[in-house]
Amino acid sequence: MTIMSARIASIILGGCLAASVFSGPVFAIGDNSSATPVCKKGEIYDQKTKKCVKQQSANISDKNRADYAYSLAKAGRYEEALAMLDTIKDQNTAEVLNYRGYATRKLGRTDEGISYYLQSVKMDPQYAKVREYLGEAYVIKGQFDLAKEQLKTIKAICGTTCEEYQDLNAAILNPSKI
Repeated sequence: MTIMSARIASIILGGCLAASVFSGPVFAIGDNSSATPVCKKGEIYDQKTKKCVKQQSANISDKNRADYAYSLAKAGRYEEALAMLDTIKDQNTAEVLNYRGYATRKLGRTDEGISYYLQSVKMDPQYAKVREYLGEAYVIKGQFDLAKEQLKTIKAICGTTCEEYQDLNAAILNPSKI
């Protein structure tokens, strides 16, 4: 094999490998708590079958849809996350309200996000993740006293070593990282 044909074979093989790697679901980056893959637009990751399926597929639970919406949001696909949340039958859960708050806040609608977070807190005052996100929203608004209240509450819920405490504490110390 000549050097030129070896290079061509390498490029072709590399392209094939890249295509095979990127043809399946992609996992959201940046949140260790979310191991749900992110599928291409119009699909949802079915936790039962462990593969991407059309969103209209039957028998996708509200929990599955909520988890997937969160994965979309963590992947920066906020509008799609909100659309997925809209497909959930029970809109009035702490988790759904929290994820809706997260996606709207990330879209720059901080006050709207806070309203969802506060509804979520009312439903489940011990839900540390919503308190983290509420605190981050307060940091964005420059309301550090309210963010620190959320940090104090998270400490009471899960201590100072839990991810929610550490993430909010880091946001308070370095607001530009949110």
